[in-house]
Amino acid sequence: MLKVKKMTALKFVDAHVHLSDEEYEGKIEDIVLDAKKSNVVALVSNSMNLKTSIKSLELAEHHAGLVYAALGIHPWNVNTLTDEELQQTTELILKHKQNKAVVAIGEVGLDYKYEKIWDKQMSVFDEMLHLAEKLDLPVIIHSRGTTARIVEMLPSYSLRRVLLHWFSNPISALSKAVEHGYYISEGPPSAYSNGIREVIRKVPITNLLTETDGPVRYFKGPFNGKMTTPAFLPTVVNAVAEVKNIDVSVVAEQICRNFEAFFGVKV
Repeated sequence: MLKVKKMTALKFVDAHVHLSDEEYEGKIEDIVLDAKKSNVVALVSNSMNLKTSIKSLELAEHHAGLVYAALGIHPWNVNTLTDEELQQTTELILKHKQNKAVVAIGEVGLDYKYEKIWDKQMSVFDEMLHLAEKLDLPVIIHSRGTTARIVEMLPSYSLRRVLLHWFSNPISALSKAVEHGYYISEGPPSAYSNGIREVIRKVPITNLLTETDGPVRYFKGPFNGKMTTPAFLPTVVNAVAEVKNIDVSVVAEQICRNFEAFFGVKV
């Protein structure tokens, strides 16, 4: 058993944050500084479209060793996506296939709220997954209302690593995801949501990652009214330790190891 450590001595990782979002414009340096003060040692800036993919890449190169980039097209952006932008995004990812700052394809996936463009969602998701196959990159997946369907379809692809970000339901899909070796990430709701805490209880600690999904800010409890930043992570890890009844130092160190294994980086 590892010795208990003070929270200030632990290291934390954010597998899913949107540093390239417009809401963070002009605040990045403060966010990075606060992250460092909170012992956050690695962040993955997830992208939504071509513009944010370029921005994520710039941030990762500017903050090398702390910020990493996940590039891709979010299903929320599929409705306005042109063939030209999709091609340019794919070309950007291919161009940087040897860039160590790029650690994943993301955020990509499917969303039930956009069923009217389901075929286009599926087509873009399929292209992103094939790109992940081709480049042997992990993939970070958005699956609101579509998790069971996605878990069923993913085995038809040869994917190195899969992260189902902010997994909430159905619990029936959770066991299948874990059987396939997929990872699950949870964030601030870990501190107050019974549903998310039940997911955490059921996921093996070796398949778990932490996230904030900033700048989303519809959080309750200790985060109510605050701008979402990676500085939330110590509270998230403490909540995971509470739910699993495992020492917080063990949780923090295992999640860091999971991050290294999933993204192929040393934190």
